Amino acid sequence: MSTALPSKDEATGAIRTVAVVGAGRMGMPIIGHLARKGYKVLVHDANKEKRGGAEQRGATWVPDCVDLAPAEAFLICVGYDREVRELTLGPRGLFNHAMPGTIVTILSTIHPKTVEELAQLGERHALHVIDSTVCRGGWAADEGTLLSFIGGAPEIVEQMRPVLATYSSDIVHTGRIGTAQVAKAVNNLILWACLVADHEGLALAQRYGVDIDALRDALMISSATNGPLGNWGNQTMAWAEDDMAIVAEMANDVGIGLPMSGLVREICRTLKPRRYKLDEYGH
Repeated sequence: MSTALPSKDEATGAIRTVAVVGAGRMGMPIIGHLARKGYKVLVHDANKEKRGGAEQRGATWVPDCVDLAPAEAFLICVGYDREVRELTLGPRGLFNHAMPGTIVTILSTIHPKTVEELAQLGERHALHVIDSTVCRGGWAADEGTLLSFIGGAPEIVEQMRPVLATYSSDIVHTGRIGTAQVAKAVNNLILWACLVADHEGLALAQRYGVDIDALRDALMISSATNGPLGNWGNQTMAWAEDDMAIVAEMANDVGIGLPMSGLVREICRTLKPRRYKLDEYGH
């Protein structure tokens, strides 16, 4: 492990250097927002083709996770539990090389128990592991208007709040470590259920010859208003099945039956390739 000290502002204790691991659809715009707000940004991604985009946004590309050690805060933006585990626990992982006192913030949507386990392991290295999931999608990431849930000790949350504020218009402290993952899972369950219901309602209306655009505008000011309806036509459903798989696993772990969520998961699987094609819905 390197013996260099983290580069926090000595007068205020404010974080100055942030490492972003994962320069994908959410990570890349976050990199840009951080750099524009004056943070020194270190970036690592397994895909070397991401380097150009990261550097264009003002970040420093780091080929090896080991060399991310000077950062006081890490934002992990990879896709799956196994990737988060590998990045943190592997031989060249963050836990073996990050400076004591570093805050490791998991933005990835993963199981809450994974975050809790990593937080316990991080303590052995004097690291602060918290979770901070994001909502509202890629367009909000581009605009810097994401909703960030954050789970962790209040003093660590406050240290990270200015970092999150570079790309979030709303920040909600959900409670202890792992609760941001719970909040995101609930968000996703309701999101995909609403999108399925929107398709069914609008497909029914279309069969009866109703002007769908006019109806959608009216529904947005009715008791049926919902986010996916307002963002109609723009949802890729890229993570729908994975999101609902996490919900199913979480429900199983605590012994609660969620029959609708299981049905939504199955519908999402078939809906994804023909989303927004109301003429095809129900056939």
